Amino acid sequence: MKIYAIADLHLSLCGQKPMEVFGENWDNYTEIIREDWKNKVTDEDIVLIAGDISWAMKLEEFQLDLKFFEGLKGKKVFIRGNHDYWWDSISKVRNALEKDMYAVQNDCLKFENYIICGTRGWIVPERNQTLSDDDQKIYNREIERTILTLNAMQKIRQENDKVIFMIHYPPFNSARNQNEFLDLFEKYKVDVVVYGHLHGKHVKTSLYERRNDIDFYLTSTDQINHKMVEIKI
Repeated sequence: MKIYAIADLHLSLCGQKPMEVFGENWDNYTEIIREDWKNKVTDEDIVLIAGDISWAMKLEEFQLDLKFFEGLKGKKVFIRGNHDYWWDSISKVRNALEKDMYAVQNDCLKFENYIICGTRGWIVPERNQTLSDDDQKIYNREIERTILTLNAMQKIRQENDKVIFMIHYPPFNSARNQNEFLDLFEKYKVDVVVYGHLHGKHVKTSLYERRNDIDFYLTSTDQINHKMVEIKI
């Protein structure tokens, strides 16, 4: 079993919001992703998709974008991103997904000795920055959801299990200062963190870093040339 990751597909098979308008780096990107997927992934593998999956506004509209995954192998695990407005209650989302598709939301799944956790996250404030009241409220809520997720993981974790935490927003600020998300990952001994959200030519961060015994992978599709990252664990 291998584990791959990618984020921010921003699918729009209906053509209403094509990502190609954001520059040539997005030209034919869905075809590049599919071809790479077919060359890499087997039925035994896991593909983590860390949010911003589709531009659809409603769950029934998302059914069109689900067709993107037809014929693609592996177990697909989704979390919600900030643009996944179609994401309804978790029960409705799970009912809408097809075979070998899974959604995690403030909880976790286990495949063999891998535990996959997931939550959306939020903006991590810069040093000496005060978030707006609304952002601070959401940030606090996402910290609580991260705790819920990690507590759920702890209940099923066994010796030699590896823990991968999917979070859409980067769990850092620009200076990589220690924060509550990182404190929790370290406290619960998470092995790998997979995130996305960052786009464009002006993103200045590494695609991979190791910090306090945790591996962090940025997997936004335009940052990884639309080719999935293998998560080494």
